[in-house]
Amino acid sequence: MTNAPGSEPQHGTPGTRDGSGTGPRRVSGDGAASGTAARVSRAVAQRSLADPAVTHPLVPVLLGGCPTTSLDGAPAPLDIAYAYPDVPADSLFGRPAAHGLDHWAPLLPPLAAPGLGEGNTPLVPLADGVWIKDESRNPTWSHKDRLNRVAVSAALLAGAPGVVVSSSGNHGASAAAYAARAGIRCAVFAAPDAPPATASFLRAHGATVLTVTPRESVWPLVRRVADELGYHPVGNFTPDAHTGHPFGPEGYKTIAYEIFLSLGEVPADVYVPTGYGELLFGVWKGFRELVLLGLAGRTPRVHACEPAAGAPLAAAVRSGRPAARVRVGPTDAYAIDCAVSGYRGVVALTESGGTAHTLTDAQLRSARDELAAQGMWFELSAAAGLAALRATRPAGTGPAEDGPAVCVATSSGFKDSATARRDRYPAQPADWATVRAALA
Repeated sequence: MTNAPGSEPQHGTPGTRDGSGTGPRRVSGDGAASGTAARVSRAVAQRSLADPAVTHPLVPVLLGGCPTTSLDGAPAPLDIAYAYPDVPADSLFGRPAAHGLDHWAPLLPPLAAPGLGEGNTPLVPLADGVWIKDESRNPTWSHKDRLNRVAVSAALLAGAPGVVVSSSGNHGASAAAYAARAGIRCAVFAAPDAPPATASFLRAHGATVLTVTPRESVWPLVRRVADELGYHPVGNFTPDAHTGHPFGPEGYKTIAYEIFLSLGEVPADVYVPTGYGELLFGVWKGFRELVLLGLAGRTPRVHACEPAAGAPLAAAVRSGRPAARVRVGPTDAYAIDCAVSGYRGVVALTESGGTAHTLTDAQLRSARDELAAQGMWFELSAAAGLAALRATRPAGTGPAEDGPAVCVATSSGFKDSATARRDRYPAQPADWATVRAALA
């Protein structure tokens, strides 16, 4: 069915808080949000991305997508609607937020799970108006901590005894940490060759790890764990199309809020490493909400950055369809080498005027090495944002005329499988001649 992707509840028009349509409003807040009222969620419903007029109660969380609307025969993803006129925007955006998503509680689903100090990650400048949003500084070294704070909260709201996820990387490590923090169980279906750092996270946090092959058999097992044992899936629950967890992208919105506060303006472009498109959508939605709250007059162009070995979102955009399935070729960017895209990504690109970039492993390595030379070490997939920007604006060409560019870098290099495969440094003689020759 057709839709208006960026439609919002009728609480006001873009550029205002009350529908007067007079453009962006200056923040006059005198401090961070405080008090009970500021910490209360203003989320009101789940709504269909295929038809935003179709809404469902906020709980229970509908894990299989919208039960009444579809896109190309698959359930439509769900979005979260808010009572934006009730959001205390002045106090929220009056000063930089502290660590943790609690500062943004009015613009998030209910935060029933305790946090770990996620968020408020640094925005590091490169040259020529380029900034790196360093998500490796989150508690489990990746952006997934923002998602799992809200997804594990949904599990607690549902009274679930645990959470379940299929992941061999960042998502599983993060889910295990937030489940442990919340005092519930965590089951992770992981590949036997999961990165060593991820395996260490899972082991440390007491997750039950199931290495099931072939991978196609995982989805029915995840469903049975949910249906028969009551565990709450914190990842995708629909194997033939990616609908994702309704609360998940809400945690990612806070990246946009932090970029806006750090820069003091909306950037011209944001480049996002893209797998299923949840992070891409979350970042776009965060900037869209700044417009709805009257804090900004526009959103940035939000760009998807996928490995060329698959790139299902780029395929969906080319075909004009809400999602696409592709055959994934060999790539070391395993964290974003998805075979299927999600409609959320199409919405973000369409509404923001962004581009779907496809990148070779060579381009990814070049961007990763540029970041490492600047003191920031990321896994290969995390460098996709800078790789896409460098494909269109090589280093040294000067800043863009229409504003700064931000590249979201998603995860630490310590969590990359390639790290474990590197040769150890060979032993050398302990004499000055050898040391001096090495440093010459």
